[in-house]
Amino acid sequence: MTNLRVLKVLECEILFNFDYCTIINQSSMILGVYWYFKFPEQLYDFQFFKFSPGLGGHADTPAELTTRVQVENTDDFIPKLEALKSDFKKTYLHLNIDGNQIIINIGDHMLFDFHFQFAKLVEELLIRENAVLLDASLPFAIQSSKNYPPEKEEFKNIQHRFIQMVGSDFKKSNAENYAARIDCNLPLQHKKELIDDLTRISREENLHVFYYNDFDFKDHCNLMLFFTNGRQKKDSLQKVDINSFGRKVRQLSQKYPLHFGHFGSFKEYPLHGPHSVLIVDEEYIVNKK
Repeated sequence: MTNLRVLKVLECEILFNFDYCTIINQSSMILGVYWYFKFPEQLYDFQFFKFSPGLGGHADTPAELTTRVQVENTDDFIPKLEALKSDFKKTYLHLNIDGNQIIINIGDHMLFDFHFQFAKLVEELLIRENAVLLDASLPFAIQSSKNYPPEKEEFKNIQHRFIQMVGSDFKKSNAENYAARIDCNLPLQHKKELIDDLTRISREENLHVFYYNDFDFKDHCNLMLFFTNGRQKKDSLQKVDINSFGRKVRQLSQKYPLHFGHFGSFKEYPLHGPHSVLIVDEEYIVNKK
């Protein structure tokens, strides 16, 4: 098997470097369906907001929902906007103000459903307030700014080096998925029991999606395991303590002759799959061949 064929599996799960994003260094994080490079087509439609894709790598820019509007009275409008923001504690909001003109920006390195839900409510407010959409190319002098960051969480490093945080290629409606990936190998006779234990741990740790790729050879097995969640909406938001999850997975290496990483050469690389064990929002997460 060539290196090129091995890389084929990464068309399904592309490993991103998220060093620029603090979410990677928090033990409590949001996994699941998000958008960064493309707009969620056929899911949302905006009258005021324009989507600007993120730029990864060294460019390191967030994806953004941005609009420039004119309102009758900013002193009256902004408290109403703040009231909406108070119900979306995980979102980032930034305002640039020039008289009765406002540039509204909602951005992050991962835009989940709740970001777009927040933008829809802001649009409803703009419509009620008879706001006027302005051309972004017109002169604008920033007189003041207001910044509303997401709710802060305790900063903790991911303690388990066998866990990789990965993104995916594009699925339904241009969705990507943020997941924890674990590569491991063990004797084939323990494979089913391991999968059963991982399923139990996933349920305990608020992970609603668990699927894997595998390659069985002789009496051994290589596994590529993925753990994540589905679409993250305001009223059904799931958070995962990745260190708690990692501790339970490490305990399995004492129960089974389990080793992290893959055994053998490229020809034993786990290309078979994906095999879904727990799944929600499947069309946004995995490709079925």
